[in-house]
Amino acid sequence: MTEAGSIVIKFWLAIDTDEQERRFKAREEPGYKRYKITDEDWRNSTSMAPWVLVETNDKYHARIKVLKTVCEQIEKSL
Repeated sequence: MTEAGSIVIKFWLAIDTDEQERRFKAREEPGYKRYKITDEDWRNSTSMAPWVLVETNDKYHARIKVLKTVCEQIEKSL
C-alpha cells in the first residue's frame, strides 16, 4: 500500500489496568464493545508502517495525539 502512495498509520491504544478495569465494567452491559488483539496485529507492524503508541487513560489527550499524528504524516508525505 505504501509503495502505491497510500499513507498507513497504525495506532496502538495503551491503557493502565485500573482504567481498563473501569472501562470494562462500564462495557459489561453492551456486549458489542469488545476489542481483540491477534498475532496478525503483531505481524503487520513494519518499518514502513510502525505502530504509534497512544496513551489512552485520558481520552482528550489520546484524540489530540491521533489527530496530530495524522496531520504530521500527511504533511510529511506532501
